[in-house]
Amino acid sequence: MRAPFASGLIGIMVKEFIEMRRDKATLGMILFIPLLQLILFGFAINNNPRHLPTAIVNNDPSPLTRRILSGMENSTYFKFVSPFLSEDEAHRLLKQGKVQFVVSFPPNFSHDLAKGLRPVLLLEADATDPAATSRAVNVFVELASLVLKKELTGPLAGLSAKMPPYQPQVHTIYNPLAITSYNIVPGLLGVVMTMTLVVVTALVITREYELGTMENLLATPVRPLEVMIGKLMPYIIVGYLQALIILILAKILFGVPMEGSILLLMVCCLPFIFANLVMGLTFSTMASTQLQAAQSAMFFFLPSILLSGFMFPFQGMPEWAQWVGSILPLTHFLIIVRGILLKGNGFWDVWQETIPIMLFALVMMAIGYKRYRRTLD
Repeated sequence: MRAPFASGLIGIMVKEFIEMRRDKATLGMILFIPLLQLILFGFAINNNPRHLPTAIVNNDPSPLTRRILSGMENSTYFKFVSPFLSEDEAHRLLKQGKVQFVVSFPPNFSHDLAKGLRPVLLLEADATDPAATSRAVNVFVELASLVLKKELTGPLAGLSAKMPPYQPQVHTIYNPLAITSYNIVPGLLGVVMTMTLVVVTALVITREYELGTMENLLATPVRPLEVMIGKLMPYIIVGYLQALIILILAKILFGVPMEGSILLLMVCCLPFIFANLVMGLTFSTMASTQLQAAQSAMFFFLPSILLSGFMFPFQGMPEWAQWVGSILPLTHFLIIVRGILLKGNGFWDVWQETIPIMLFALVMMAIGYKRYRRTLD
């Protein structure tokens, strides 16, 4: 005789809650993924970034130029990274992504301003991420009518009567039309590889256990390091195939410019691919089932997407979020791929970004190697 419908339903529900409590990975995902999303979206994400790094080229140090710089910094949108630089030094920092803007005062700026000639004040903006610079650019233009009001008194009062005393001029470079796909599509190269390579390799070791083939693997005279590297090698080729497909489609479908060397980009892909594969393999050594391994990979993928500068401006995040983001390989790879494709960066412009990626890979490799189990539980 069958139990009443309600009784059977309640019994199944109770059983499922018990199973859920026993499955620590699933329970952790249910509890911590929403908490992680709440913290990241609530505290780390900012679509109106401030304190953007700015280089100064000042060919006319004077009280008026210092007042303009003070007004820019007080607006909270600009943060000057160093004392006055030469034009070449400032542009090098802009190309490498170390600064977001370069503000340039021409010679005789104050003299021409006092004579009512309305000299040009140039702001060069890195537009590879249009969302990060748009509001700051508007503030720069608005400041022209406001920042010198206290200084333009007495004989100079007439300079601000009808129009700003100087001409704010903005040059957006590397993506002058602010085409969003030029920023998003190159970033997808790193996002797709992070998502697929980490998850796929997270299943590698656990799959051996679930299929019962780990015993055969353990019976071979192969060292743990050889097993790990041997399992990663095929997926390195897979990562390169993904990169080539995305680059071809980016050019054909979206017209993404490719100003730099594709060969250099392929070389820089290697440490990034390896870092993601090692991360996934490390997850697999910490899990007992493929489901747990895939769930663990989600805890890495979510902050990688949100804190790398792919979806939201990196400079708009608080310092702690930027610190966490700087640990993740995707953050540095986005600088590399956007720099090569949109700016035409060469090896000496991007090599520093490969160092954190390689360090991350080595640390994860050491952890995975240590946790790799030579015997079945």
